[in-house]
Amino acid sequence: MTSSAGDLEGRATSTAGLVAPPTESATAKPTPSPLPRRLRQVLALKDFEDAARRFLPRSVYGFIAGAAETDSALRDNFDAFAEWGFLPRYLANVSGRNQAVTLFGREYAAPFGIAPMGASALAAYRGDLVLAGAAAMANLPMIMSASSLIRMEDIRKAHCHWYQAYQPGEPERIRQLVDRVEAAKFETFVLTVDIPVPANRENNVRSGYSMPLKITPRLAWDSLSHPGWLFGTWLRTIRKHGMPHFENMDAHRGPPILSKNLVREVGARDQLSWEHLALIRRRWKGNLVVKGILSPEDARLAREHGADGIILSNHGGRQLDYAVSALRVLPEIADLAGNMVVMLDGGVRRGTDVLKALALGAKFVFVGRPFLCAAAIGGQRGVTHGINILSEEIDRDLALLGLRDVADLGHGNLRRLRGA
Repeated sequence: MTSSAGDLEGRATSTAGLVAPPTESATAKPTPSPLPRRLRQVLALKDFEDAARRFLPRSVYGFIAGAAETDSALRDNFDAFAEWGFLPRYLANVSGRNQAVTLFGREYAAPFGIAPMGASALAAYRGDLVLAGAAAMANLPMIMSASSLIRMEDIRKAHCHWYQAYQPGEPERIRQLVDRVEAAKFETFVLTVDIPVPANRENNVRSGYSMPLKITPRLAWDSLSHPGWLFGTWLRTIRKHGMPHFENMDAHRGPPILSKNLVREVGARDQLSWEHLALIRRRWKGNLVVKGILSPEDARLAREHGADGIILSNHGGRQLDYAVSALRVLPEIADLAGNMVVMLDGGVRRGTDVLKALALGAKFVFVGRPFLCAAAIGGQRGVTHGINILSEEIDRDLALLGLRDVADLGHGNLRRLRGA
């Protein structure tokens, strides 16, 4: 599903969630229309992932859902949240609840946004635009990925203000990219630092996924056996937009997804160092965020090098196996962050997860896989449904916790569970 300019500008709120579908009359009271049948049984974010497993080819879904080696880092993202319980208070007036958050001078409707996800347009038709459109309607941030298959300038027009970069340790390429991002009028530059070398994703080999993409008999059969994706996403993309390219890795257009030179085009990321972050800070005048931090010492260095914020992350468990969950290091890093904004991603699937992260010191959280799965099975309407589900959970959980505002959350609202 694509988004019209009118869709992106319409941000009417509803008691059923953050977003109501736009109405034809600007003066009419917004009334939510019935959900499409494929979304009616989606009651939680995880339901999107289950539905996408059936809809997408095994290789594509495996790329989205999989992690590195034994998946231990991925499992720890969920285990860490399960080790905390709530201490609710009652007989408190919890009417007039508020979950709005101000981040880098912008007020957002809820304390969560959409994480950057590479090659989203392989899973959902025009995936990055679908995600950006739904986020804009809900007044939430969406971070576009450097490995998007749609030009950053087009994604920026969909009211996306955050760009996420993977950079080699090559100053001239860095300078040229920063200049392109600035010319596109993005507000926040996110440097992801946890990919010095490609991860060992054995699940991709087992499911038949590779990058560059290789059209094998196995992949062809996998695609033919999922006609909804084949005709609605892949062939539709080829017919309307040609072979997808990596459009945003550098200041110029990158190679197509079938290119044998893809790895060489990426460059030497293992040379990236703190001096390159300093270079970006000198050249970039907007908000600068470092993503992939887990070490308190690295958080301190990010602050000293001028970062305005950090996103604690183990990359969804997709890089170093057994890397700890961001939630485990959150309290320690939040204590030393000073004025630097601390955010988090990884393992967030419920409103209770969002509230636990905020109570432990995060200002904001980002959610990835479920929203991409929502885009795959339901387009922009699916992503909007997912946003409403999560915002409704946060609102309900705030009330049950005895609070009116997410700003009131703190360590006192949590207890370590027995045996954790």
